[in-house]
Amino acid sequence: MKIKSLLVGLAALALVGTAAANEPIVIKFSHVVAEDTPKGKGALKFKELAEKYTEGKVKVEVYPNSTLYKDKEELEALQLGAVHMLAPSLSKFGPLGVREFEVFDLPYIFDNYEDLHKVTYGPVGQQLMAKLEPKGIKGLAFWDNGFKSLTANTPIRQPSDLKGKKMRIQSSKVLEEQMRALGAIPQVMAFSEVYQALQTGVVDGTENTLSNIYTQKMHEVQKYLTLTDHGYIGYTVITNKTFWEGLPADIRTQLEQAMKEATEYGNGIAKEENEQALELVKAAGKTEIHVPTAEEKRAFKRALVPVHKKMESRVGADLIQSIYQATGLDPSKL
Repeated sequence: MKIKSLLVGLAALALVGTAAANEPIVIKFSHVVAEDTPKGKGALKFKELAEKYTEGKVKVEVYPNSTLYKDKEELEALQLGAVHMLAPSLSKFGPLGVREFEVFDLPYIFDNYEDLHKVTYGPVGQQLMAKLEPKGIKGLAFWDNGFKSLTANTPIRQPSDLKGKKMRIQSSKVLEEQMRALGAIPQVMAFSEVYQALQTGVVDGTENTLSNIYTQKMHEVQKYLTLTDHGYIGYTVITNKTFWEGLPADIRTQLEQAMKEATEYGNGIAKEENEQALELVKAAGKTEIHVPTAEEKRAFKRALVPVHKKMESRVGADLIQSIYQATGLDPSKL
């Protein structure tokens, strides 16, 4: 209770501070990763552009690496107004009661960045963000991490190759069902624990983006990597709704432009860094990389797309259909 009272007090001070006559509006942007990641670079680009477009009327303070709030604390801090902006992973909204965001965990719901951006830059993305508002949260943008590949210490050529394998996932009911559809045993585990778990054999394999696999050195303890591109990892940049609506209209417009440009910048970096990571994993020579044939890819899709139907009651059948309409996906033709 003391911590909560303190946060409420900080919130009041933060919101009052925006109205001070000649003082710059301070925006505290907290995130949990390093500054040299796509998310970290995107936050710094937003800071640069926000301060430029508002001509110093806004000052953005970026707090990387959980220096202000840890992963599990930051959403509550945002809701209370003690921090003004975050960029949590999309899986974080399920526990908040907005399960619709778990639609991004569905395997093969997006074939490529073009299809993904039809959703995240389009009406469906806006509808999803609107579902955060009753929680006191305003969604501003979707930021990419990238598409996931599968790794293990045995070759992965077809879905049955993962049967009985213990596969690490982040906490998500959708991802649990995905691994079961492959015959694998899902193991929920913190990201920071994955390298050691792979090294010691606590788990047999994992899924992640290439940039995460390389920067966390997972390729050093996994003999095989298959470029399935079966799922997506991303973030939503969010702000405290009361704080945002209390800003002068012209300032909001300038900040929206800064966020739009920072999003394009950050998403471009994410794609590039995954491409670079693939080359670096190849150069390391410790992991055999497999590019699935068209038939192998089709086999993975046929095994995994039925997860969409199973998860309709959790994420919403209408939402899944709206994504099919936006991307042109027709599961019956796989």
